[in-house]
Amino acid sequence: MEGIIIKNESNNYTVRTNKGINICKPRGKFRLDKITPLVGDKVIIDDINNYLLEIKPRKNSLIRPQIANVDIALIVTSVKEPNFDSNLLDKLLTIISYNNIEPIICLTKTDLLNEDEEKNIKEIFNYYQSIGYIVVTNNDIKEIKKLIAGKIVVFAGQSGAGKSSLLNKLDKNLNLETNEISKALGRGKHTTRCTTLYDIDSSLVADTPGFSSVDFRGMTKIDIRDNMKEMFDNLHNCKYKDCMHIKEDDCEVKRLVEQNKIFTINKNIKGPTLASSISWVICWGICSSVKKCAKIIALAIMKKIIELVCAESKIILYKSLYFVSL
Repeated sequence: MEGIIIKNESNNYTVRTNKGINICKPRGKFRLDKITPLVGDKVIIDDINNYLLEIKPRKNSLIRPQIANVDIALIVTSVKEPNFDSNLLDKLLTIISYNNIEPIICLTKTDLLNEDEEKNIKEIFNYYQSIGYIVVTNNDIKEIKKLIAGKIVVFAGQSGAGKSSLLNKLDKNLNLETNEISKALGRGKHTTRCTTLYDIDSSLVADTPGFSSVDFRGMTKIDIRDNMKEMFDNLHNCKYKDCMHIKEDDCEVKRLVEQNKIFTINKNIKGPTLASSISWVICWGICSSVKKCAKIIALAIMKKIIELVCAESKIILYKSLYFVSL
């Protein structure tokens, strides 16, 4: 019998079929073949003995959050408490594009902004709209329902961004647990502990555990460059067809940055913050073939050196993901 996995908790897979719900265990061959079933997988099950027998070919899959066959990713982005993180948003947009998923940016907690903060946030997201992204707020419930109708949708974003609260708005019968952010940590507390697909109108919507980091496994430097809108859309105007937009001369992307036509973030970045970014570069570009323990030691040493050298460095970041990725 065919069905779709709508929940995974402790290796117990909840499968929805035309006849109802089955709680299934994967057959041993999945473990031998190193295949992990994911929420969103279309599967064939033994509905008598409650076993997963086969996973149908996937349209796409994400590592974090773990989900397959996604049509739309609704990136739930808090503008305050926790504060807006442009780096995390750009990473998510890049990964989502790489997996051929349509992104929608949804802003939450806009009511907490003062007048100056609201003006700044509006300017930032006007830019995202200008390069082709759909941007809504958590108050645009009718528009969100229209955009996601008939699709498999994943809600993605950091802990405390308001994913569960938004789902409760979309379907008042869900009553999902919500929580305030941790004042000590400055980020949300986890309320969603496993990925679950909810049937909302004609859509299957996944609430996923929140996170503050993103997994780029399987992506190369070229993949990152080609899945960032500004990089890909302007590559044909660069002098070199394989331009990485860093050291090359006559680079259209760098020229647009200088002309303030590509979104930039001006920050005074102190040592630890800059160090963590450069550590990401080292881990990504240099240590890919080194054992995990060696990576940790190398990163710790480099981080300390950078903290000492760059303690009060002032730099301009444009698409900070791009620099820390390459």
